[in-house]
Amino acid sequence: MNVQIQTVRFEANKKLRDHVQKRIEKLKLFHDKIIDVEVYLKEENRPDKNKVAEIRLSIPGSSLFAKHESAKMEESIDKAYDSMVAQIKKSKGKERVA
Repeated sequence: MNVQIQTVRFEANKKLRDHVQKRIEKLKLFHDKIIDVEVYLKEENRPDKNKVAEIRLSIPGSSLFAKHESAKMEESIDKAYDSMVAQIKKSKGKERVA
């Protein structure tokens, strides 16, 4: 599994990068054939909900995307992660039916 973490308009500290890495590693529990994961962390120029986390995940035959905005970067990461887990489960359910 290839993992890329990119930041836009700020530099992520080690604690934040470790938080992202820990979440991405947990995705393996839900799908064992993950090819690539791209994580984009952004700070927008808005007074509220200015921390944005996006996760793009590639699995055989499909590409999944999750995005969340909030006032704290960790919360955005966690919510995007939760959304990605739900999408993976839904995707696996479709694989079994087909």
